[in-house]
Amino acid sequence: MSLVKRHPIITFFVLSYVITWGFLPFGLFGAFGPLVAALIVIPLSQRVAGLKELGLRMIRWRVRWYWYAAALGIPLVVAVVAIALNVALGASWSLATFPPLSSFLLVFAVRLINPLDGPMAEEPGWRGFALPHLQAGRSPLLATLILALIVVVWHSPLVFVTHQLGPSGLLGAFASTFWFAWLFNHTGGSVFMTIVSHAAEGTFVQVAVAGFAGAVAGVAQLAWIYAVMWLVAAIGVVVLDWKAWHGPAPTEATTPPQAIPPRGAAPATPA
Repeated sequence: MSLVKRHPIITFFVLSYVITWGFLPFGLFGAFGPLVAALIVIPLSQRVAGLKELGLRMIRWRVRWYWYAAALGIPLVVAVVAIALNVALGASWSLATFPPLSSFLLVFAVRLINPLDGPMAEEPGWRGFALPHLQAGRSPLLATLILALIVVVWHSPLVFVTHQLGPSGLLGAFASTFWFAWLFNHTGGSVFMTIVSHAAEGTFVQVAVAGFAGAVAGVAQLAWIYAVMWLVAAIGVVVLDWKAWHGPAPTEATTPPQAIPPRGAAPATPA
């Protein structure tokens, strides 16, 4: 318990890996690892205050309208440009292979609340817990770079063990981490907004893949184009908002609740 209280962020990352990768012998990838790890570490290190802070981040929906436009629009633009480039490079795309639009809307809605899927399974842990800790004392750029590398390694069994992703998926995971961090920091530390954007990204990529159904080469090519487009988007938000990435992150996105001091340690006193 003392170790968890002294090193909550390290404990969180270790638990995220252990829980997620612990299902690999059964041919499964426990995507909910970051969520469960956060729900274990937060009560031990921050008690009720930490859980309350995470809960408030997850329902922080009152932001300017243009952040909703960005949360939905950037994943849409990335997907549309990837489709256009893939077609320009010779792939055949057709609406004939599309399921009804209502099915995509249902997918989006379910992804918003499904704790076994990426948005709900990852965002409360990566953005709701890890990023505020990493940004405390670090620039948003360095903190996000650290988190992006950790996220890439965490995803790696999907490429090398279960083969659910190609290598391009790791590039996409790395690049999109910068987008989600930027959105998180500019919406007052809203995990709700990153969940919305993560769900939109997963839904739009399914739309893109559906149009190339039956063309294996086209889908493989699309995966790389899609990942590169996310890299372009990541570079874009860093370059265009360079000052924000190198300065201190907004207070709401950097200050986690006060950790419980280890047994026997002197309580902190106000400055």
